[in-house]
Amino acid sequence: MKSSSVAIVVAVAVAGLVAALKDRAALQEMLGFAPDQAPAPQFMLMGRVKGPEISSKPQIDVQAITDRLQAATTVPPPASQESGVTGGPLVVAQAPQQQPSPAPPAKPAQPKVDESALRYFASRGDKARLQAEIARLQALYPNWVPPADPLAVPQGGDPQLEQMWQLYSEGRYAELRKAIADRQVSDSGWQPPPDLLDRLDVAEARARLVNASDLKQYATVIQIGANTPSLLTCSDIDVLWRVAEAFARTDRAPRARDTYVYILKNCTNPQERLATVQKASALLSYATMQDLLALERPDGNGGREFDSIRNDLARRFVAAGNDDPDLAVAPAYLQIVQRLAETEGLASDSLLLGWYQLRRENYAEAEKWFRAAHDKEDTALASQGLALTLIAEKKPQEAEEVVYKWRASSKDATATYLAATANLMALQPPANLSEAVLSRIAAEVIAQKYVPTAQQFGWFARTLNQPQTAARWFETALRWKPDDEPSAYGLAITRQQLRDRAGVAEIQRLWAGKSERIAQLGETNKRPATQAPLPAPSETVPQDETVSPPEIVRVPTERIEGTNPPVARQPAMQTVTVRRGARQLRGCTTTVNAQLLDPETALSRGWCLMDINRPMEAAKAFEAALASPNRKTREDAAYGQSLAYLRAGLSNNAAVAATKAPQTQQRAAELQVAILADRAVAAFGAKRYRETLIYLDQRAQLRQEPIDLMVLRGYAYLSMSMYGDAERIFTAAAATGNKDANRGLADLKAATHPDTND
Repeated sequence: MKSSSVAIVVAVAVAGLVAALKDRAALQEMLGFAPDQAPAPQFMLMGRVKGPEISSKPQIDVQAITDRLQAATTVPPPASQESGVTGGPLVVAQAPQQQPSPAPPAKPAQPKVDESALRYFASRGDKARLQAEIARLQALYPNWVPPADPLAVPQGGDPQLEQMWQLYSEGRYAELRKAIADRQVSDSGWQPPPDLLDRLDVAEARARLVNASDLKQYATVIQIGANTPSLLTCSDIDVLWRVAEAFARTDRAPRARDTYVYILKNCTNPQERLATVQKASALLSYATMQDLLALERPDGNGGREFDSIRNDLARRFVAAGNDDPDLAVAPAYLQIVQRLAETEGLASDSLLLGWYQLRRENYAEAEKWFRAAHDKEDTALASQGLALTLIAEKKPQEAEEVVYKWRASSKDATATYLAATANLMALQPPANLSEAVLSRIAAEVIAQKYVPTAQQFGWFARTLNQPQTAARWFETALRWKPDDEPSAYGLAITRQQLRDRAGVAEIQRLWAGKSERIAQLGETNKRPATQAPLPAPSETVPQDETVSPPEIVRVPTERIEGTNPPVARQPAMQTVTVRRGARQLRGCTTTVNAQLLDPETALSRGWCLMDINRPMEAAKAFEAALASPNRKTREDAAYGQSLAYLRAGLSNNAAVAATKAPQTQQRAAELQVAILADRAVAAFGAKRYRETLIYLDQRAQLRQEPIDLMVLRGYAYLSMSMYGDAERIFTAAAATGNKDANRGLADLKAATHPDTND
């Protein structure tokens, strides 16, 4: 009867265990391993990793449970039944109520653990693997106590199994798989130890993870880590590092931070903790690194555990501040780098501080550190930084001298040198410059076709009363950049000084409606009826690269030898700008009925009205001139009326006017280009974007598209959600330095990534 009772109890226990195996928490509670009684294994949780969800490996040795069940079924003596029932942790039925006193708390039984790997590593003297194996087993079996002498673990008596463990320890996983399969074929009753299979699975997963990391396949690294959580423990810190890097490289900085925080909170090896911070500093932002450094521990010697890399961290943080002018690096790090710059004398430390202060417009401090770096080691970077600081401090002459020898070392150095020259030539009063300095500046400006300095050369020559040289420099600047209004104005007043009335009229004609100050230089009383129209602004100076360069400005001897700033001599003809309100009304400033004028006078008045930007009155004058019997007069009148309507924004009227008299091929093409451009702008303003593109395409067939119309095309594409085309156009236009194109790229980013914060 008692045997039957025992059998029933055991059967119930078996059924309970089978059900409990599906519920890990219930199983732990049943076997005395409740969560509040033993620490959880130290796994790095991959909480937010997306991937196939798999259950973690059971932490209880199932074979040990089976052994205990078998032992329970073979306890027949009634006298010992009480002891077996009350003392074993596997009994699920409660003891009979008639027991005189409750049994003392049961001591958790030692789980059955496969210690063959432990013994194998101990026999080979592999201390690193031995410690890793002990840590792994303790994580899996919290109640397991490692043997005092691993070599005393009994031999398994299985040479083939020993050979398999050797293959595993040598990383020959494919051979190990084959050895297991071969033995199962030859010995159908043999099963490999579960621990060996588990370790083999994990080892192969680790090999795949390392390989994916080396190949920069970061998504695969994260996926393997998610599927193999037993890899993510302090016993294999390299895997944790690789997973953290994978997160950082895939723009998941918060998850990378979580991984590094896990290491610093759970792993204790000092060298590994130090290396963790070093690796993190190369991948994480300054602010995130401060979170990690908050987990620093005392080193036991009165210091902190990361003191040995504190200097390198400070350098890295200051460098991050150089890249981001809005980043405020803690004063403590700046003080560290300052101390290093002063004590170790490295130019690189002074450069770090110089760029940091320059980015924050602390020019005095920046100059101090750049000079220190320059004095220690005259390099292109030190010279460039010092020159930029000197330019900001309005010391361009010294900046030009500092960076001249490095001007060709890089594009940035060239740009810095050219900026120094432009600021130097623009100084007021003008700087005392030798002909040698002027010659080398001029040579570089011509080689680089740098418009700002070429323009400043023109103004500089004017201060020396060298109008012919000034005119050549202004013309050169316009040849390089036809829409440079300051150069056009300089050329206009210089031609006026040279009494070149036709030249002044030409510039006023080209810049009519674009520059009020050019228009105010003077008025033409009467334009000859047979005068041919002038070319468009882009044709002001021929684009022939064989045009001789402008003369070098010659500095008078007294400017070099004198001790005081020279006083520029008065030009032969002084330019005087008369206020509009004070001058006499003459020429076309009075209002007359154009229909009462003869055609030749009406034509001349039309051009005069265009010069003072009164296009609608000019159109009426040109209309009167169209009645002339002279063919040339009619051509000029039709051409002028078209230009007048274009200036007034009436492109359709302009197209009609162009047909009132035959035009030369050049004029017809010019008018057609202008009309199409005007229509494109009008269509865009009316939000007819497809029509805008049609006009731009038609215009592009006649003449190359300028940058402003390229930007207009980009916005038309953007408005039609043709983002790829918009990006291509904006990128090409932005490469020229156009600010509107850069703004277009920003608008494109805002349209395609509205949730992205810059």
